[in-house]
Amino acid sequence: MTSSPLHHSLDYVELVVTDLEASKRFFAEAFAWSFTDYGPGYAGIMSPRGDGSEVGGLLLADEPRPAGGPLVLLYSDDLDATMSGIIAAGGTILQDPYAFPGGRRLHFSDPSGNELGVWSAQ
Repeated sequence: MTSSPLHHSLDYVELVVTDLEASKRFFAEAFAWSFTDYGPGYAGIMSPRGDGSEVGGLLLADEPRPAGGPLVLLYSDDLDATMSGIIAAGGTILQDPYAFPGGRRLHFSDPSGNELGVWSAQ
């Protein structure tokens, strides 16, 4: 059973990647994501809820989206462990964890150069 989209909520995030297989490996290792392949140029990102829905996708292209695109933020229960996973999977930490009014956050880049953030309430 898939969940229904919620009005005015974030529903799907698409990342443009330059190496689909390397990106799938990275996100699987760093965040335990799973994927549905739709051919050689696209993979859907499965929801961690296990309900069969997708929350985003990886689109193969010659280069990632130019700077100035949206910053995708992921949530982590343990920001330090997530940072270790990012590094172990081949990602690059762009900004070490820092405090902000809602908790702590870091920024990283994936193997294709996309910048993403991860935040934690602690």
